Amino acid sequence: GMKSMAKPRDPFFDYVEEILAPMGPVTIKRMFGGAGVYAHGVMFALLADGEIYLKADLALKAELEREGSGPFIFRKKDGSEAVMSYYRLPSDASDDPEAASAWGRRALDAALKARQPKSKRAPNA
Repeated sequence: GMKSMAKPRDPFFDYVEEILAPMGPVTIKRMFGGAGVYAHGVMFALLADGEIYLKADLALKAELEREGSGPFIFRKKDGSEAVMSYYRLPSDASDDPEAASAWGRRALDAALKARQPKSKRAPNA
């Protein structure tokens, strides 16, 4: 058949889609060093260095830290580091789609809340 000129698909992306499948369909888009993971058009995770990092608000961040997770640190060109509000998926969830997706849903919730203007925040339905 015709050889596709597209970049070969990263097998890690297939793994991410499988482990988050219980959440429903996710979309992965390449960006800078890694990729963003989206559900319903909202980015709730980022992929870097073969790890999944979840968007975390303060409550989720505290729970992820208790699980031994650390933040994604973005190294800028000038050598300085920016700690992002994304925390690594706990390793015990990395081979458990139900657990990974439970964390993923909470990250999606945090991402949705972060998008809302603070003044008009809707009560949780």
